[in-house]
Amino acid sequence: MNQRIRIKLKSYDHNLVDKSAEKIVKTVKLTGAVVNGPIPLPTDKKIYTVLRSTFVNKKSREQFHLSSYKRLLDIYSSTAKTIDALMKLELPSGVEVEIKI
Repeated sequence: MNQRIRIKLKSYDHNLVDKSAEKIVKTVKLTGAVVNGPIPLPTDKKIYTVLRSTFVNKKSREQFHLSSYKRLLDIYSSTAKTIDALMKLELPSGVEVEIKI
């Protein structure tokens, strides 16, 4: 099967994303396929501003930020063995995986 498999990893913890990407690269290389990546994608930062007091002190505010980290992997010249190895792979629970063929 000479088609490209694109895997996107997304998490709020950069350590989880890096470890998951490393695990995927290891398993894919063991099956003999070619891996391009992990390519770091831009980090999404969401900033939330909250009033500290409910009734008075409008100028007293607190800010929180939530960052989501993303990585991209491209797999070329994959075989059925590669796909089976990816299906059996166990990744941490905080990582969202999106696979496109």
